[in-house]
Amino acid sequence: MALRFVAAAPLLTLLVSSAQQPVPPSVRYDEHVFAGGSPPPAGSLHNPVKRDAKSAEQGGQLFTAFNCDGCHAAGAVGGQGPSLVDGRWRYGGADGEIFHSIYYGRPRGMPAFGGILPPDAIWQLVTYLQSLEPSQDTPTVSW
Repeated sequence: MALRFVAAAPLLTLLVSSAQQPVPPSVRYDEHVFAGGSPPPAGSLHNPVKRDAKSAEQGGQLFTAFNCDGCHAAGAVGGQGPSLVDGRWRYGGADGEIFHSIYYGRPRGMPAFGGILPPDAIWQLVTYLQSLEPSQDTPTVSW
């Protein structure tokens, strides 16, 4: 029993610290058509751990610990949920867009993890996903 608590302690720390995090700014999607050519006010999000191998590794651990592979399959090649390595992103594949998808969730299945994960953990997940490259023979699932 004590071993389970020790193993769960890092996840508990993530959950407790996430309640004290500020809400990220809205993100402008360049693919959208702006009425009158004027975009609405929006901030931008930049991945503070982009291309950091240790952050990508930690993101991979989070991907498994939070059962992301339950929908997106091992290696994020797609299962019940869409592939996250085939370069096709319904809601955008830029840093801030992926962050928003994880933080706020998406309709029809993607839970919002912003209530339980702090932004730094979500950035690790983003970095992990961006570090993945499918092999030429990796099947991908269409959504």
